[in-house]
Amino acid sequence: MTDIKDLIHTPTGQMLIGGKWVNAASEESIPVEDPSNGATIAQLAAATEEDVDRAVAAARAAFEGAAWSRMRPIDRGKLLEDIARKIEEHAQELALLESYDNGMPASMAMMVNLPASAEIFRYMGGWCSKLGGKTIPVSGDGRAFHAYTLRQPVGVVGAITPWNYPLAMASWKLAMALAAGCTVVLKPSEVTSLSTLRLVQLMHEAGLPEGVVNVVTGFGHIAGQAMAAHEGIDKIAFTGSTATGKKIATAALGNMKRVSLELGGKSPSIICADADLAQAIPGAALACFFNSGQICFAATRLYVHRSVYDAVVGGLAQVVESFPMGNGREATTMLGPLVSQAQQDRVMGYVEKGKAEGADLICGGETVGDEGYFVKPTIFGNTTKDMTIVKEEIFGPVLSVTPFDDMDAVIKEANDSVYGLAANIWTNDLRTAHTSAAKLDAGSVWINCHGIVDPSMPFGGFKSSGWGREVSEEGISLYTETKSVVAALEDQQFG
Repeated sequence: MTDIKDLIHTPTGQMLIGGKWVNAASEESIPVEDPSNGATIAQLAAATEEDVDRAVAAARAAFEGAAWSRMRPIDRGKLLEDIARKIEEHAQELALLESYDNGMPASMAMMVNLPASAEIFRYMGGWCSKLGGKTIPVSGDGRAFHAYTLRQPVGVVGAITPWNYPLAMASWKLAMALAAGCTVVLKPSEVTSLSTLRLVQLMHEAGLPEGVVNVVTGFGHIAGQAMAAHEGIDKIAFTGSTATGKKIATAALGNMKRVSLELGGKSPSIICADADLAQAIPGAALACFFNSGQICFAATRLYVHRSVYDAVVGGLAQVVESFPMGNGREATTMLGPLVSQAQQDRVMGYVEKGKAEGADLICGGETVGDEGYFVKPTIFGNTTKDMTIVKEEIFGPVLSVTPFDDMDAVIKEANDSVYGLAANIWTNDLRTAHTSAAKLDAGSVWINCHGIVDPSMPFGGFKSSGWGREVSEEGISLYTETKSVVAALEDQQFG
């Protein structure tokens, strides 16, 4: 098994500002834990407001400097392709860093995170030479005019990323910002910064000019808050909890900076009477328990037609109890630990609420072992919409299952949530599938599948699940400003 000391190639306890590895102004550090055993494996710099100021100044200088602003779009696209190749060349190393940092199985990181990270740089690289404006016929005052629009980079982007998919979420935001011609100050989660630091180091090895991407590591209430309120940042791109997203949006109002937010979810899954249960049961299990439920679009509310309820619940229990749980560096592991002691305590608190409020505990509901932050996959049956485990985002391996009889009623109940990030439906009836997809209040609806996220498809949520969309043409558009230009081709006649 590869030791963490052999994987960390970035200077310990330092940040990257203006192309240089530097200490935090405070000289303070943050310990990084391996969630599989609680051992401290590294130290991160604890950025202050002063460090954020330095990073923003470096990003602004790079944005205005010739090395970046005058780089040809086709060359910027080639750079993003080179970054994608760097990720692929270092995939095993990055996957292991993700596992040490976050707890996820390295095999899962190799299957999902690493391809997704490379693909978004490759996809966005294609947009570098295609972000053009358009000519527009204008009426004006009767004279001839030449009118057109310009698509220009928004400027300096403050990107704040979460702990559940560190590498992929950083890649999403970096690829969009760089393709648009922006520069970036990036703050990864203080819990999981190692793979992000290595990613940005590899980006510089691929030829990224100094200062274009700057990384400040530190706490959200200090460094993140300073970024959200900073007058020198033109756009904030945040992925994380709804509660934190609201704070960031409020702080960003100070200079009316643009804000995009990809926030929490409590996604519903609906299994109809005619569903192919051989697909629906394992599909629903993975939709909830993949990455131990630490996914914003995890389908943690499952509605099952009463005629197949017992078969589905029994099948789900059998499936999840077969998932191998353990250290993410073991080849057989399918479920790793939760990211921290605090997250384990949070999840177990919800388990106790589920029991207290009368839900039927089908399986799980307990921690595993004396080391690490493991929680068994937990299924509650016969849940009702007033239960806490049905209403609130848990961000852990807890599934609530509710029987239903009427399709219209279950769509209404599925929509009865402050969230609207994603949903799925399992049915062999095409009419039911597509009419339901139109009625569900969710930014993404998957039919007979779950979690299919592609760089070309907009991703984001309704209601308290966020503002704006990630990736795709819609995503990159949020990193540009549209300017209207009108030139008179004939003189105006006065008098």
